[in-house]
Parts: sequence; structure tokens; C-alpha cells
Amino acid sequence: MVDKLYQLTAHELHDLISKKEVSCRDVTESVLDRIRSVDDRVKCYVTVTDELALAQADNVDKQIAAGEPLLPLAGIPFALKDNMCTRGVLTTCSSKILHNFKPVYDATVVERIVNNGGVIIGKTNLDEFAMGSSTENSAFFTTRNPWDIDRVPGGSSGGSTAAVAADEAVIALGSDTGGSIRQPAAFCGVVGFKPTYGRVSRYGLIAFASSLDQIGPITKDVTDCALAMNLIAGKDFCDSTSLDVPVPDYTKSLIPDAKGIKIGVPTDFFGQGVEPEIVNSVMKAVEVLKDLGAEYKETSMKMVDYGLPTYYIIAPAEASSNLARYDGVRFGLRSDDSKDPITMFLKTREEGFGPEVKQRIMIGTYALSAGYYDAYYLKAQKVRTLIRQDFERLFEEFDVLVAPTSPTVAFKVGERAADPFQMKLADVLTIPANMAGIPAISIPCGYADGLPIGLQIIGKSLDEATILRVAYAFEQATDYHKRKPEI
Repeated sequence: MVDKLYQLTAHELHDLISKKEVSCRDVTESVLDRIRSVDDRVKCYVTVTDELALAQADNVDKQIAAGEPLLPLAGIPFALKDNMCTRGVLTTCSSKILHNFKPVYDATVVERIVNNGGVIIGKTNLDEFAMGSSTENSAFFTTRNPWDIDRVPGGSSGGSTAAVAADEAVIALGSDTGGSIRQPAAFCGVVGFKPTYGRVSRYGLIAFASSLDQIGPITKDVTDCALAMNLIAGKDFCDSTSLDVPVPDYTKSLIPDAKGIKIGVPTDFFGQGVEPEIVNSVMKAVEVLKDLGAEYKETSMKMVDYGLPTYYIIAPAEASSNLARYDGVRFGLRSDDSKDPITMFLKTREEGFGPEVKQRIMIGTYALSAGYYDAYYLKAQKVRTLIRQDFERLFEEFDVLVAPTSPTVAFKVGERAADPFQMKLADVLTIPANMAGIPAISIPCGYADGLPIGLQIIGKSLDEATILRVAYAFEQATDYHKRKPEI
């Protein structure tokens, strides 16, 4: 058997399984052994579903033995951010209020993974209800960055990205509301992709901000990202916001050159406190793409500075509405102090929600309140339209935009805990794509002080294929994606 199967990509494992050099059980056991070996230090998982995973792997092995064709991601271990419903498996959102919640159904993306032979290895840690940029807001524990366990992995999909970076999963799914896939992918040196809003079903994703949330893959390379997108993308009649449009075979866009691609480099993304090493790495990446046949030109996006303040009105407002359902009546935590219904509601929410969630609920409730709705929420929605129009203007000239994913590399655990403004600035470069609902990817493009730097590639609505082409071309010309942290 091949040693260290857990280090391989999904497409490499597929080749080995198809040649019958290894079994799906071999792959799953290798990843489970890796989790047992390192997760006490990295702390990616809220729940490890080892029995379920081995049963699913054995089922695929039986299908192979019966002569059935091997699907591209059959037998591949997936980690799921713990805000995606899994039937009969704890789904906590890393919150005390859902500490005992076991859904009675699978999220659509989970159903598609299982129906295509994927193996569910476990549920990963996150900032509570996906509200945060460091995974320090989890009610359970802080996930650590595999490159330096004294640093954060980013957030809110920190558990998923750290799991892929630490080889504790082959592929993971995260959710991206304001950068929650891309920013931790940059911090952990992996590939993180936010598709167009509506490209992937949100059915079964526990909502934070419904008009911004989007599920996407976190992978070791761009090829795996394309394979995962083939699996999870597409119309779902359980989700009225999912788009009824054709889904291309994303693997066909994996071309190792960038000939004819027009790249815009918006200088506004290079201010905002972006560290010099990150600017240098991103501009070197642009030169690599130029050598691969692309053309690039600096440009300006006037509305980018309004992304962060607009986000912190719209997202909390939607969170205020979405989180009203957690009242101690139907599921999850119920306070023992339940002498009357009103006390039970108040005490359950007081005991069940952490400080970041409470803060955002209060901000959102205020923004939606009588007398303030027009001044805040309505105005924010108008600014959001202007941000989208600004992107549309740039995409009349360019095929993709290239920028840093994060202004900094991963910061130390606790470093920004007392400075909420600096914490929120971690997402300043990723939020604009969410406001416009357009796709974007983060791929590794360099290192500063031994820590990964992320290159963000932003594309037109529903044009994930071009983003993947540019990302793949850069990846094939460099070796950043092949480097592994030492844990």
C-alpha cells in the first residue's frame, strides 16, 4: 500500500483506487489515523464520524468489486463545516445553543457527496454561526493554524481549511458570507473557492446572512476544486435562490496557460493596510500569469472602501432575523430557568449565544428597527447595488480581477481579541465579492515569515470556469500548492 495516503489529492487517490492499488477503506483509515495523530494540536473537528466514514468507504469498495464504474470523488474523505445539516449527526454551528442538535435530513451538498460515493469524515469547527475571522469565536475551542499552532487559521471556516492544510481531510466544504472560505484558505495555504451566489444549493446550510452565504470547496489543488464544483453545483428545487442554469464540466477549463486572458489589478485592493510582502507576492503572481500569456492592467474600483461598512449592516440585519428561531422551544438548548415562556426565551438566548453573536444580533436588530431602517439597512442595500455595478463596469474590460486575499498573513491567537475593528479588517478584501454575489478563489502564491499568502482571483457572475483556468495556470507554473506544514 502507498504510504501517507492522507497527503495525496483527490485526483491522485482516484487514480490509485481505480487501479486497485489501494482501497477506499485504506484511504479513509489513513485520514482517520492522521486525525488521531495531529488533531489534538490543530483541533479541526467538533465531531469525527469514523464509523460512518468506514461504512461509506466499504460500500464504495463493494461497488468497485461488483464492477460498477468509479465516480470521480467516490471513496474520497470529505470534511464538512459544522453548519451543514447531517442526518443523525451533531450539527452545532460551534454554538452552545445547538450543542445537542441532530438534524433529521442532510443538506443538499451532503446528499450529493454521499450519492456520488464521497465519504463523510467529520464536522469541522467554526466561528459560532460563522460569525468571525479567526475561529476564536467557537463556543468549544480555537482551531490552530497548521503552519504555526500559535496562530489562527482564519475564519469562519477555520476548521475546514486547517483540516485540508493538515491533511486531516482530502476535501472540505465551507461557507463564505464575507470571505469565510477564502480568507482562511489564504492563512492556511490551500485552495478556497466561493462560487457565484446561487450556483450551489444552500438547503441545509444553517443560515447566517441569507443573501450572502454560499457553500464552496476547500481543496489541496485547483483540480480537486474543479472536481468538487462538478459535484456540488447545480439547481436544487429545495432552494429557491439556487440558479437554474447549466453547470459546465469545470475540469475542461483546467488549461496550463492564460493566453488571451485580460486581468485587471484594482489598486484599491492594495491599500487597506496590506503588508508589503503580500503586495510583492501578488504582483509576482501577476507577472507569472503575464508570462503564461495573459495581459494585465492596473485599474480602480471606486466602491471597494464601502464593502466593509455595508456588510456590517446587511449581514447582522439578516442574522438578527435568521437567529430569532433559536428560542429553546423546538430544538437545541433550553435554559433550566424556565418558570415562564418569556424568561425561558431570554435565558436560553443569553446562555446559548456567545458575545460575537449577541453583538451582531443587536446591531442587526437596531438597523432594522422603526426609524432606522431607511437610514441604515435600505441605504446599505443601495450601496450594495453600486458595488455590484462597479464590478460590472470592470468586467466589461477584464476577464478576471487579481488582488490579495487578506491584508496580512495569519495573526497570533488572541492578538486581535481586544480590537474588534482590526479583527473585522481581516475580511476587507474578500467582502466586496460577496456583496456583488460573484465568484472568487484564493490560491497560495507565496510566503512571508514562513506563513502562506493568498492570491485572490475574482470573476464574472457564473464564470467560475475562467477563474479556475487562471488559477490552474498559475498553480501549474509554481509549486506553492505542494508545500506542506510541519506539525
